[in-house]
Amino acid sequence: MATVGGLRYLVLSGRWRRGLRAAPQSRALAALVPGVTQVDNKSGFLEKRPHRQHPGILQLPHVRLPRALADAAQLLLLESAVPSAEKQVQALTNYLWSRHLPVEPEELQRRAVHLEEKFLENSDLPQTEEKLRGAVFHALRKTTYHWQELRYNEGLSLVYMAARLDGGFAAVSRAFHEIRARIPEFQPQTLLDFGSGTGSVTWAAHSTWGQSLREYMCVDSSAAMLNLAEKLLKGGSESGEPYVPGVFFRQFLPVSPKVQFDMVVSAFSLSELPSKADRAEVVQTLWRKTLHFLVLVENGTKAGHRLLMDARDLVLKGKEKSPLDSRPGFVFAPNKKPKEEKFSMVILARGSPEEANRWPRITQPVLKRPRHVHCHLCCPDGHMQHAVVTARRHGRDLYRCSRASSWGDRLPVITPSEFPPSPSQDLSES
Repeated sequence: MATVGGLRYLVLSGRWRRGLRAAPQSRALAALVPGVTQVDNKSGFLEKRPHRQHPGILQLPHVRLPRALADAAQLLLLESAVPSAEKQVQALTNYLWSRHLPVEPEELQRRAVHLEEKFLENSDLPQTEEKLRGAVFHALRKTTYHWQELRYNEGLSLVYMAARLDGGFAAVSRAFHEIRARIPEFQPQTLLDFGSGTGSVTWAAHSTWGQSLREYMCVDSSAAMLNLAEKLLKGGSESGEPYVPGVFFRQFLPVSPKVQFDMVVSAFSLSELPSKADRAEVVQTLWRKTLHFLVLVENGTKAGHRLLMDARDLVLKGKEKSPLDSRPGFVFAPNKKPKEEKFSMVILARGSPEEANRWPRITQPVLKRPRHVHCHLCCPDGHMQHAVVTARRHGRDLYRCSRASSWGDRLPVITPSEFPPSPSQDLSES
């Protein structure tokens, strides 16, 4: 779990605070998965480590903002004259978390036709076309979500920094931690950050791969955001030396299809695009510019999850290939975090799935019961499975690894891909 203190509290107290909310325990359904029968002992995966530290565990206990970033952010907040800063921070936070996707033109047209038919059926008096159109328009305005583009000026950029800098840093750090933990030999040299905002991706990447990264390309349509991100790198001023070298800022993506980056990241940016067509175009462009990993992060809401699933399907099922890279894509890491910083992420990688360790991922809170453990798994073949693990049936190693695992971890088991999804039965029957 990635947990950080909130910058928003700097507005009031000037200090960091941390909190932890327990994940909701959903009612589980149980079914024995016949294929989950043994621990993957091919390479001695424990390497004399205790079960609670098995290599499938990917949780971060907590994340702290780099001291240089925290100091720069605090300085900028103290120097700013944002009126009613606390209320603005809370209002923006609530708005971002309650935001829905914009309604597509096709869906709007379908709703208009339905309303028109409904009015014609229920009306006893003949209506002119103008009155009917007005009634439909009025009903649409009352029942349709009005999505608006956020235009970040200097003031709103500061409010966004106070509201989201820490959470964005924690979410991206968790994604980077997954890659580094599973492929420690991967040492990226170039990174593209689309919708870079305050630059939290650059700081998280530098904290993870600072020794190898030599170029960070930050792209954001807001000049005010780019200016703020540059100030944060320079300690809160416009003239200081940047804390992270090799960072470049621009308002548009590189045009040349030949330009690729070891890592491409889009964190909380797809939700800022006005239509599904715009999102599809951006995802395809980002994938073409991906040499190794494409990391997509959004809020841990239904809307955020839907965005990532659309992006995933577009990459995996799309026929368009990079002119310089014909390798297919596969899902390296899906996740949805239930704790303090709620976010959804998907990491897409180039190459073959066989190149990555294909242990199944735990997709719900692990339910620990006397002498058995319930683990909901997403298996390598894409099937969702529910394993009831016991020491007697599956062995002591797998049982203890299961009890030590959490939502988002990977379970070190061998799961054959041939078996179909298992039917579920009530937990009370197990």
